[in-house]
Amino acid sequence: MTSIATCTTAISLAKIPRPFSSAWNPRQALLLPKRHRSTAVGVYASLSAVTPAPTTRPADDLVEEILSKVIQTDRGVLLARDEHQKVAEVANELQKFCVDEPVKCPLIFGEWDVQYCSNPTSPGGGYRSAFGRLIFKTKEMIQAVEAPDTIRNKVSFTLLGFVDGEVSLKGKLTALDEKWIQVVFEPPELKVGGLEFKYGGESEVKLQITYIDEKIRLGKGSRGSLFVFQRRHTKKVIFQRTHKCITLNHVNIYLLLSIPTKNEKENLITLTCYDADP
Repeated sequence: MTSIATCTTAISLAKIPRPFSSAWNPRQALLLPKRHRSTAVGVYASLSAVTPAPTTRPADDLVEEILSKVIQTDRGVLLARDEHQKVAEVANELQKFCVDEPVKCPLIFGEWDVQYCSNPTSPGGGYRSAFGRLIFKTKEMIQAVEAPDTIRNKVSFTLLGFVDGEVSLKGKLTALDEKWIQVVFEPPELKVGGLEFKYGGESEVKLQITYIDEKIRLGKGSRGSLFVFQRRHTKKVIFQRTHKCITLNHVNIYLLLSIPTKNEKENLITLTCYDADP
């Protein structure tokens, strides 16, 4: 601060006419340095103002928030447009915490409840359309991902409120890159009461995994539909989140630490290896 004021004063004095010259004005000589000193103070104050950087919320908090927004909404059907936007905002924040290669992460395996879709007809097709929901009341919507490359989708429902039924699809998973997968499904199988038959033909979907941990999985379809999957805990085992994997000789090694309950016997450490160059 002292150096700024000193330099400013020196420059101002250099511009003042010499004493007793025809252009010399004692009042001007005294006031000019004062004006420049006040300007220097103003510049210094403006440079000192610092805008605080925005804080990033922990991933665990974001996971709990997005679940609280989508559970018991009939998989997003009951949400208003602004509520869908809030879900999308939390999903975008969670995307920053996604593992580097989610398609190779062993956490994708297991059973998942479809808790939300921004487009209600994407999961379940016509059964989830506005007219379809009047006839078919959805009870469960489950996706099972089985090693190494099998996906099973199942939608269970009641027909007209008293006849149980389900639609199931079996598909083969192919990794397109480190985040995108492609699934080719066989013709769907319909079970209603005692009837069971297949109908239609094969179908194909592409999905980007935008976030995954031990609780939830987020996905985005090729047309932009957002999905929120919640893991179905068949065993009460808690997994520690792994954001990185170790690569040795072109093999990705994921280390998962499991904490079993009192009545379960589980290995405390599980090593899962996947070829880094499939």
